[in-house]
Amino acid sequence: MQHMLIKDARDYQILFLSLFLFLGISTRDWTLQPTLMLVILVSCLVTQWLFKCLLPYVQGKIFCKQTHAKLLAFPSWRSATITALGLCLLLRANDYRTMVLAGFLAIASKFILHYQGKHFFNPANFGIISVLTITPDAWVSPGQWGTDGWYLLLFLGCGGMLLQKVGRWDTSAAFLLTYTGLEAIRNYWLGWSWDVLHHQLMSGSLLLFALFMLTDPRSIPNSHLSRLIWSIAIAWVTFILQHQFFVSTAIFWALFAISPLTIILDQRWSAPRFKWVV
Repeated sequence: MQHMLIKDARDYQILFLSLFLFLGISTRDWTLQPTLMLVILVSCLVTQWLFKCLLPYVQGKIFCKQTHAKLLAFPSWRSATITALGLCLLLRANDYRTMVLAGFLAIASKFILHYQGKHFFNPANFGIISVLTITPDAWVSPGQWGTDGWYLLLFLGCGGMLLQKVGRWDTSAAFLLTYTGLEAIRNYWLGWSWDVLHHQLMSGSLLLFALFMLTDPRSIPNSHLSRLIWSIAIAWVTFILQHQFFVSTAIFWALFAISPLTIILDQRWSAPRFKWVV
């Protein structure tokens, strides 16, 4: 059983995200209602199941009984659970209907918005941006983790283990190095002390985004060079939105805006598509 648990990298991600959620509730005094978290999880799992089971019939595809039985056995629950945990960690709302909508749109985006069988939006990011746009009830708190050093070490340690397994460390590295460089240049230009830069880069939300959301191997570009270009572009857009337009949730909007670029990059530099090892 232990061997099967560590075989799939998604099990690690579920474990780490669950740990972060527990720590956020217990040490950061988050006012998360258990019912809203349950609503998100159920919304994501049910939406995943419905699309997996009904979409083949909508598309006119015929399946044998064995394949149909496999679909009914709740397929891809890991992916839906990871999306649900990401929404629980980042999204806040007062109305349960907002959470249901976020979960539904997050999972639905994988099945509706794709190119040649590959979805190019991060599901949790798509759900967050969607409800921020169409409802007045949703919000994101980028500073909810504070700047405590032990969170930094925890995120780096857990994120490093996960990235080693999926092989997408270059994405996080390119984003963080570019963003750090831009912030350092701005800090020097304005004549601020380096304490300001240190405070900006110690954000737990920034590291959580860079290590766990930005590196979704199923939605980011396939080739190494494409991922570098893609990550650097997100860092630039984040920097501009944050300092030119004063958008506090710039990292999420930047990822949303740059995500369709994946289609072009995959066409320009082809590489094998990532597949989970199960």
